[in-house]
Amino acid sequence: MCGICGFFNPHRQASKEWMQTVSGRMTDALVHRGPDDQGVWTDSKIGIALGHRRLSIQDLSSEGHQPMTSVCDRFVMSYNGEIYNFQDMRKKLEQNGFQFRGHSDTEVLLASITEWGLEKTLKQLIGMFAIALWDKEQESLTLVRDPVGKKPLYYGWCRDTFLFGSELKALRAHAEFDAPIDPDALGLFIKYSWVPSPFCIYQGLRKLPPGHLITIDSKSQLENVIPRSFWSAQEIAEQGERTPFTGSLEEASAELEKLLQTTVRSRMIADVSLGALLSGGFDSSMVVAMMQSMSPRPIKTFSIGFWESQYNEAQHAMDIARHLGTDHTELYISPKDAQGIIPEIPKIYDEPFADSSQIPTVLLSKLARQDVQVALSGDGGDELFAGYTKYPECLKRWETWGNRPLWARKRMADVMTSIGRTSWSLLGSSSNSPTEEIPQWQKFFGRMEKKSRWISATSAVDLVALRHARCRQIQDYVLHAEETNCLLTNSTHWATVSNPIQGMMHLDFVTFLADDILVKVDRASMSVSLEVRCPLLDTRLIEFAWSLPLSMRLQGDKGKIILRKVLERYVPPELTERPKKGFAVPVSEWIKGPLREWAEHLLDKTRLRDQGLLEPESVDRVWQQHLSGWQDHDTLLWSLLMFQAWHEETVQ
Repeated sequence: MCGICGFFNPHRQASKEWMQTVSGRMTDALVHRGPDDQGVWTDSKIGIALGHRRLSIQDLSSEGHQPMTSVCDRFVMSYNGEIYNFQDMRKKLEQNGFQFRGHSDTEVLLASITEWGLEKTLKQLIGMFAIALWDKEQESLTLVRDPVGKKPLYYGWCRDTFLFGSELKALRAHAEFDAPIDPDALGLFIKYSWVPSPFCIYQGLRKLPPGHLITIDSKSQLENVIPRSFWSAQEIAEQGERTPFTGSLEEASAELEKLLQTTVRSRMIADVSLGALLSGGFDSSMVVAMMQSMSPRPIKTFSIGFWESQYNEAQHAMDIARHLGTDHTELYISPKDAQGIIPEIPKIYDEPFADSSQIPTVLLSKLARQDVQVALSGDGGDELFAGYTKYPECLKRWETWGNRPLWARKRMADVMTSIGRTSWSLLGSSSNSPTEEIPQWQKFFGRMEKKSRWISATSAVDLVALRHARCRQIQDYVLHAEETNCLLTNSTHWATVSNPIQGMMHLDFVTFLADDILVKVDRASMSVSLEVRCPLLDTRLIEFAWSLPLSMRLQGDKGKIILRKVLERYVPPELTERPKKGFAVPVSEWIKGPLREWAEHLLDKTRLRDQGLLEPESVDRVWQQHLSGWQDHDTLLWSLLMFQAWHEETVQ
């Protein structure tokens, strides 16, 4: 696992020394992603520079140094990630006469591109990756991001220089960086708690979507650099419905178990210490069970616990670890421990990010990194095997009132919003101080505005998209922002499947998983130089999961049917059958209590007016409503606070 960066400016003559200095500065900004080695490669005549920070996982020798040049001297590559089937690819290449210097997957990947070309190579890869490939012959730069989006990659033009990197801090280290904040992207962030791909918080910059690549040369400009897909989750979902698995549940569970053994085994290959993140849920327990069944010694597992019982799953993780015989480490954290991480969040996440479970994820990564350099996790199980309770809930809600005319529901939403805001001005703000509890009958009016977000859904799938929204209109909170279409709102990019729950799962897979879950884990783990691998997100397993009849994933309100069947062969059901708690922290209480001074500093109306980005009166309204108990605005306020903290750290 590593960090990559670079720039391309064919129109400006610069010395080799200047280019190496600037690319070195960009590379140094990513030292946390790769503390073991660094390298830069430049060609001042063409204006191209590639940078690399290395976290040595496979082939710890200097033969894995990057940027790496192909044997034929045509290609130069800076690459971040792991290719899990590189040994099979290496055997094929050796049969074709290739001789390798070392044992890294980087050398195999570069040789594959040389032998088969980039497009054919990408179709063979099993892994997570972000690639920057310079073609000396074509004088072109190609950027590639893995199918699921495990590894990040930002890019864009600043003045006449094309910049790219694993994190925005590398782009900001370039002398030409001058991108202002994009109010439309900020609006999306406030609405969803993350900036949806392909948007970026900065104007003119983008995130490369998962499963896509772009190629630029001296004639390219941002407007004509259009990402091309080489793997599509939408096509996989639709193909799975067209050609479904036709066997029994027993046959399907046997096939899934074989796939899991394959994907877990391939992710246990490393030349450094290895462990697993164990929450005690189905997905991580499944991964750990597979790992332990294939290991001659107890594997190392790690979990975080909370003293508050409503948030704590550590005891469940301990019970499972004890049953499987792992070498388990747990850390119970107090509110003070968790709150101590908050000042680090803007630096760690680099682009505004507001999933509050980022806090325990950072703490868990720190805990694991004390003993291991690689950890496996269970990310992806909820989206592939219908693990979220919201799927049947949304379907029931839609079946109840979805047949009513859309125009009527939109009008109802407008009325509910108006009633909620008017009642606050008449009842809440005037009759109660922030220290007094609002009566229950008044809270009814407060909830009306929040519920109005869901009324105008156009389908059951759209209802899931709207549940991700923290507010109804971004213009209420972000000045000069306009509603911008993204995957959550553009149904033309949703999978065309017959069952709405399949559609919900696909939407979460390409949005919530890619832009929230994987971002959360990547930035948290890489901030401490920990590589996290996700066996459930192997493309072979993804394709199999989408071929399964929905009944093998969801029955009534019970999801992960087939995963449960496989897991019960390793872990007794009584250790895993319990309500899902997630990885939440009590943000709602914290910002009223120990974090209140910090929150009020960031949300001060004078401060907001001086910044000219957020609407001071609207922000103050939701803050006062939250303090009084009129309405719980925890997720919206956390988005506002995380942006303000990021702005204070990054911009000022």
